[in-house]
Amino acid sequence: MSLLLAGDIGGTKTLLSLWRQGGERPELLLEERYPSAAWDDLAPMVRHFLEGPGAQAGGPVAAACFAVAGPVQGGRARLTNLPWQLDAGALASGCGLPRVELVNDFAVLIYGLPHLSPDQTARVKEGSRDPLAPVLILGAGTGLGVAMGLPTSEGLQAIPSEAAHGEFAPRDQQEWELKQWLRADLALERVSIERVVSGTGLGHVARWLLSLRHPDGDHPLSRSARLWSTSGDGPAVADLPAEVAMAAAAGDRLAAAAMDLWLGAYGSVCGDLALACLSRGGVWLAGGTAAKLLDGLRSDAFLEPLLTKGRLRSALEPMAITALVDPGVGTFSAACRAGMLLASA
Repeated sequence: MSLLLAGDIGGTKTLLSLWRQGGERPELLLEERYPSAAWDDLAPMVRHFLEGPGAQAGGPVAAACFAVAGPVQGGRARLTNLPWQLDAGALASGCGLPRVELVNDFAVLIYGLPHLSPDQTARVKEGSRDPLAPVLILGAGTGLGVAMGLPTSEGLQAIPSEAAHGEFAPRDQQEWELKQWLRADLALERVSIERVVSGTGLGHVARWLLSLRHPDGDHPLSRSARLWSTSGDGPAVADLPAEVAMAAAAGDRLAAAAMDLWLGAYGSVCGDLALACLSRGGVWLAGGTAAKLLDGLRSDAFLEPLLTKGRLRSALEPMAITALVDPGVGTFSAACRAGMLLASA
C-alpha cells in the first residue's frame, strides 16, 4: 500500500499526518501537531515529522498534499499569518517527496466529499444530488470560506473562490441599518459578506443589537462585547460569538434575535451562491459553526432565506444540504487529494 502525507497549515498550528492509500478512503496511521510559529519554514517541520520513528516504520511517501491558510497560485503560497513562502517544487526536492501539491485550506475540502463516511456528516435538508453537476461548499468560521467543485473524469476539481469578499446586500431595513452601523463602527469603505456571515459577524450583529437595546451596558453580554471589540488584533479576551450562541440556546431574547438575523443572512448568501454555480451536485456547510449550530441551520431561520429567491425557488428546493461535522476533515481531505495525485501519476 502507498503512503500519503497530508498537512493542514495554519498560522497557529500545523497538523501533519501519514495515511495509507487503499479502498474508497485513506486510513490514518499517524498524526502530529506542531506550533507553526516555532518553525522558520514548513520544510524542516516536514523533515522532522518524516524522520520520526513512527513515520519511518511506514515506508516512503508516494504523494503529499498541504492545505494552506491562504491563496495558492502557480504552486506557490504565502500564508496570511506566517512569514512562510511555500513552493510545491521546493518542498518536494527539500523533503524527498515525489509529488507535492499546495491547496487552499478551504478548497481542499472539495476533494474529501466523495469519500466521507456517515459519521463525518449531518443532514441539513433532504434533496437529490446530480453526480455530473457542480457542488458548493461554504463555511462560517472566523471568516467565511467558499469553494466549488466541478466533476471531471478524474474526480472533483476544486475551484477556490473569494466570494465571501463580495458586497453584503441587505434584504430589509434591519440589515440595511446593520450595514450602515458596521461601516461606521469599523471605519470601512465597504462591508463585505463575511463581515456579517462568519463567526466574527455573529459577534458584530450582537454588538449592534446591544448598542440599540442596551446602550448603558446593562445586558449580561455587554461586558464580553466591550472586551471582544477592543481586543483588536491581539489575543481574544472574550469569545463573544460563542457566548451569543449559548445565550440564545438558554432563551436570551437579544441573543436569539442576533442568531436569527445572522442565520437569515447566512441562508440568503448560501442561496445566492447555490444559484451562481447551480450546485445541483449538493451544498455542503463547513467551518467552525457547522456542527455547533446544526439545529439553527436546520431551522426556517436559515432555510427560508436560502430558498426565498422568487421564481428561482424551484431551482433550489431539490438541492441536498449537508453539514461537515468532523473537525479533522481538513487533513482527511488533503489525504484524499494526495491519493488523487498518486492515481494520476
